Amino acid sequence: MGIGTYLALASVLFGVGAAGFLARRNMLIQLMSIELMLNSVNVLLLAFNRVNPSNHDGQVFAFFVIAVAAAEAALGLAILIAYYRVTKTLNTDDATLLKY
Repeated sequence: MGIGTYLALASVLFGVGAAGFLARRNMLIQLMSIELMLNSVNVLLLAFNRVNPSNHDGQVFAFFVIAVAAAEAALGLAILIAYYRVTKTLNTDDATLLKY
């Protein structure tokens, strides 16, 4: 497979993640959409690494993205649990009530 196939796959994954984040109001779905977008970036980084196998920068950056995704998931779930305890809902439209 050429790099164009990986580019198309990563673009579709990123588009699905972005559409899921923008269209849904459930905070858990939005976190999963962010994870999908981060995974599409990993696919793209590893595809570029496959084009130039002597340089391992794509793999190194992919490991950093995985570390950031793990930290984002841990913090996001902690915020989600705290938000649910206050509002008893996961709807992000009600988050404006937390300002007061």
